[in-house]
Amino acid sequence: MPRLHAGPNTTGLPQWNLKDLLRHPDKDLETRSRALDDHVRSLERLRKNLSSTLPARTLLKGLQLRETIAAETSRLTAYAQLWFAQNTQNQRARAFETQVRKHLLPLSNRTLFFDLWWQRVGDRTARRLLGHAGTYRYHLESLRRIKQHTLSEAEEQIINVKNTTGREALDSLYDVITNGLTFQLKSRYGSQPLSREHLTVHFRDPSARVRRQAYDELFRVYSNHSDTLGDIYKALVTDWKNERLDLRGYASPIAVRNLDNDIPDKAVSTLLQTCRDNRDVFQEYFRIKARICGFPKMTRYDLYAPPRIKKGVYPFDQALKLVFDAYQQFSPTLADHARQVFAERHVDAAPSPGKMGGAFCYSVLPSLTPYVLLNYSGDARDVATLAHELGHAVHSMMARKHSVFTFHATLPLAETASVFGEQLLSDALLADAAGARVKQRLLLGQLDDLYATILRQAYFVEFENQAHDLIAQGTTVDGLAQAYVHLLREQFGRTMTISKAFQWEWLAIPHIFRSPFYCYAYSFGNLLVLALFQRYKKEGKPFIPRYLELLSHGGSQSPETMLKPLGIDLCKKSFWQAGFNRIRELVEALEKTVDKTT
Repeated sequence: MPRLHAGPNTTGLPQWNLKDLLRHPDKDLETRSRALDDHVRSLERLRKNLSSTLPARTLLKGLQLRETIAAETSRLTAYAQLWFAQNTQNQRARAFETQVRKHLLPLSNRTLFFDLWWQRVGDRTARRLLGHAGTYRYHLESLRRIKQHTLSEAEEQIINVKNTTGREALDSLYDVITNGLTFQLKSRYGSQPLSREHLTVHFRDPSARVRRQAYDELFRVYSNHSDTLGDIYKALVTDWKNERLDLRGYASPIAVRNLDNDIPDKAVSTLLQTCRDNRDVFQEYFRIKARICGFPKMTRYDLYAPPRIKKGVYPFDQALKLVFDAYQQFSPTLADHARQVFAERHVDAAPSPGKMGGAFCYSVLPSLTPYVLLNYSGDARDVATLAHELGHAVHSMMARKHSVFTFHATLPLAETASVFGEQLLSDALLADAAGARVKQRLLLGQLDDLYATILRQAYFVEFENQAHDLIAQGTTVDGLAQAYVHLLREQFGRTMTISKAFQWEWLAIPHIFRSPFYCYAYSFGNLLVLALFQRYKKEGKPFIPRYLELLSHGGSQSPETMLKPLGIDLCKKSFWQAGFNRIRELVEALEKTVDKTT
């Protein structure tokens, strides 16, 4: 058995500097809270003027105040969350986050009236004022879009108060519990305590025994907390139903996310059904992968098993060069933006005890370079993650001209630049691949990633759809586990044996807890990018300005509006099917490498 290790030496990896947000947290919280209070008072003075005859200039004044308030709120919240993410066991960081919530909640409740008035104003007045809204137009249209699901001001204030000790507290509790978990792997060299990030590296270990041990250890630890984590999930789902369906009147749990994303329900249901209908593409891929890896039949433990080719380890400097070069070859503008994230020390890359797992990009304000969290261990996947998260960052930076309300891409398009960045990296690596074995390894890595970010994510959402119904009917945590493993068996069919231990995998998926139905954005984004990348390969340089223009819109238009110039109809199955057709081509290309390497 190979020696188990906790990853490469991570000394010297960048740590972020949060001083661009706040220089003296406690002092800045007090001074900025007082300034915020002044801005809120200025907004409150406009309340008496709100009527159907409101002059456009008064609306714009109110929107500018709301934007200032939102920007200052974002700055304080970002500092609290990023400090907490650095070490979720840091008591000072947790206390500061609590203080930020305490200061901001009353201010949030005092500004509710402005948005509520706009949602309830008559259509004729709304049309008149929208004509003068300028860059605020889509933000105002988005507020009107949810007006039928908005409650009275007093009720909205109560929900805000409730959420600080309800949903938000449960989200934080989930993070505290799961980020504090440690894992053990035994070998002839002894047993080492590992973080989840270090444990999951072994899901791709060449040894089948190590892969099985790593997965079983993950699920052993999480299942030991299944009662607590399961009850947290049931409480969050019940809260979602009580507020969104019972009080606000949404038609279904997922409809909440769809409306928030400004995506038709039909588009999402078509996407999810197309994913389910094409599961055979990945089943065929796993049959080919089993042949390459020499397995009589794959098990779920072997999902990310590496091919029998020497695995590369990428020092961080090399990873940076690979990613920057791939971006540079496509667009020097995007490459410059990516370099700026590092130049301003907005990256935290080293794994450390208590650090939040995974990776993310946090775009705070249009004028502020985004922050990127990584847990870099030198694996090939970490290089792809670097390209992915920098894609999020450059997307926000391309949309700097928009307001704080609309510079963020809407969720379904939020993965566009990140996944496109991964495609640029993969394409560059494939172009430089020397020999069938290297090409085979790269195709295996790409198809593993496409499975993980398309079909796997779609089935997470299928589980959520079922879980929300089951919890409303009074199911147990065990009932949820049984539903999850049933969907796993549907995904993989007869190509893969599923151990019962995987029934607890859903407990380890943070998005299911924090952001219900978020995960279809990954399926959406990846299939969209496959289509866009094919256009780039066909059209070449003329495609690039249109792609950059798409990024520059941020979240200032609906996804349908932004994609229409590219001839994309989200409600047509043929659009989503085109992405799977490209995946089939990659599977066929992989199969051709088998004969050349055997």
